[in-house]
Amino acid sequence: MRIVVHGQQAFGKAVLEALLKRGDNVVAVYVAPEKEGQKADPLKEAALSHGLEVRQPSSYRDEAVHEEFRALKPDLQVMAFVTLFVPSAFLNIPTHGSIQYHPSLLPAYRGASAINWPIIKGETETGLSIFWPDDGLDTGDVLLQKSTPIGPKDTLGTVYFDRLFPLGVEAMLESVDLVKAGTAPKIRQDESLATYEGLCRAGNAKIDWGKPWSQIDRLIRGCNPAPGAWTTLNGQTLKILDATPLPAKTPKEIGGKLGEIVVVEEDGFQVVCADGRLKVTRVQPEGGAKVGGAEFAATAGLERGAKFG
Repeated sequence: MRIVVHGQQAFGKAVLEALLKRGDNVVAVYVAPEKEGQKADPLKEAALSHGLEVRQPSSYRDEAVHEEFRALKPDLQVMAFVTLFVPSAFLNIPTHGSIQYHPSLLPAYRGASAINWPIIKGETETGLSIFWPDDGLDTGDVLLQKSTPIGPKDTLGTVYFDRLFPLGVEAMLESVDLVKAGTAPKIRQDESLATYEGLCRAGNAKIDWGKPWSQIDRLIRGCNPAPGAWTTLNGQTLKILDATPLPAKTPKEIGGKLGEIVVVEEDGFQVVCADGRLKVTRVQPEGGAKVGGAEFAATAGLERGAKFG
């Protein structure tokens, strides 16, 4: 089977190398074009190191791009982290069509921030889907799904890098095998269960210290490492990367104004919220590197009574 890998970054590279390692016939690689001054994409570098042809069209609406794809005589397009819109006219060129990875249990959490939002919203499970893309946004028929729990300490980083990334590579290989065997299903998504969330940006990630600790905790974890939940101190932005919830059992365990730093300790500092405190243990100051909460408190001269915006 003549396979074209289409994707970018570390996940695209991992899928390509897994296919090549087991002897699949990859005939070309499509990669998103780099912006001016940007380093070569890891998938592009891996493809070139294996002597594969690399193509980087800026648009997939151009008929000339379609003709070049047809000339490869592809049997299957494997799409691993694709951000450019690819129309169905291009998707359907391979003999067996195209399959794509998405890091949620479709039809839930369609969209580009499908890992952030389940954590922020308090879901206890997420997963991945390999699906047959169409002209909609994550709306195509599902081929295969795998689920994974979201634990109380999970972050965007742990859910993706520890589980959805390696599971996704395995699922891609499994899906290719199903296509080869002629047994790959096409399960229509239930539109009554569909949800869509927009990009999780900095504007979504501002901490409101008037919220309950559970909401703030989920926001911090769902935005770590990106875009980073944030607050302000003396007019400067401070990203809060790690924090431990301290639910209040008595009024004294709140003991301050919302957003106020009430305790500075050897391993962090405690900030008041609606129903308790959060002990902040890792931060990133504006324009600075990531540091421990205690180190930041010392270098910033942080004292009890300081207040976050």
